[in-house]
Amino acid sequence: MKIKSILVSQPQPADLSKTPYGEMARKYGVKFTFEKFIKLDDVTASELRQEHIKLPDYTGIILTSRNAIDHFFRVAKEMRYNVPETLKYFCINESTALYLQRYVQYRKRKIFFGNQSLGDLIDIMKKHKDEKYLYCCSDISSDATIDMLTAAKLNFTKAVMFRTVPADLTQTVKIEDYDMLVFFSPMGIQSLKVNFPDFKQEGKVAIGGFGDATCQAIVDAGFELNVKAPTSTAHSMTMAIEEYLAAEAKKSKKK
Repeated sequence: MKIKSILVSQPQPADLSKTPYGEMARKYGVKFTFEKFIKLDDVTASELRQEHIKLPDYTGIILTSRNAIDHFFRVAKEMRYNVPETLKYFCINESTALYLQRYVQYRKRKIFFGNQSLGDLIDIMKKHKDEKYLYCCSDISSDATIDMLTAAKLNFTKAVMFRTVPADLTQTVKIEDYDMLVFFSPMGIQSLKVNFPDFKQEGKVAIGGFGDATCQAIVDAGFELNVKAPTSTAHSMTMAIEEYLAAEAKKSKKK
């Protein structure tokens, strides 16, 4: 199929021309459109109290995303909780840890981070066995994370601080205008079905997914998975799209 227009279910990069998307647009003559398929809804302080979660009870906070950081400090403000300097922050990676600078004086806080994986972070947390941890997450957080924290015998409580829900795309997106749809989470697929219940792929639209869970959600929804990442040759979604466009270009030349 000839790919001319690609819808990416993510926010548009600040400078598209300097990204792999911009390079592909120039090289293959395709147009990329970016649209967030999901949005985050706040879980209120009142709802957390109903779950018997009191922020002063915890000495360590587990943060696996920037969203988790934003919502922890939002909830702290709603609860009128003065975050103490003694609170310890355990972040999935250095990038997430550095994001804490938006809320605290970084050098004056006890901040720990892994290399990238949860396993790395848990190894660090095991050295702080006496902490009482609060795991800040969304309603669709991975069960595998809970299993790993439990297996490590850490004293933790799961706190859902935000919900991931489909965004309303009916007024902003004409799904029939696109030759390829690209997704990065299972919720993106759910949003597609909620917003466009009559959408049919029927071989006319290529669909790409990043991550095993997303790819499985595409198949489970009854769609054909045309572009998958990561793979042994495509570590990112942009690399996978590039491979697909290159293969389609070769087919066109043979014709």
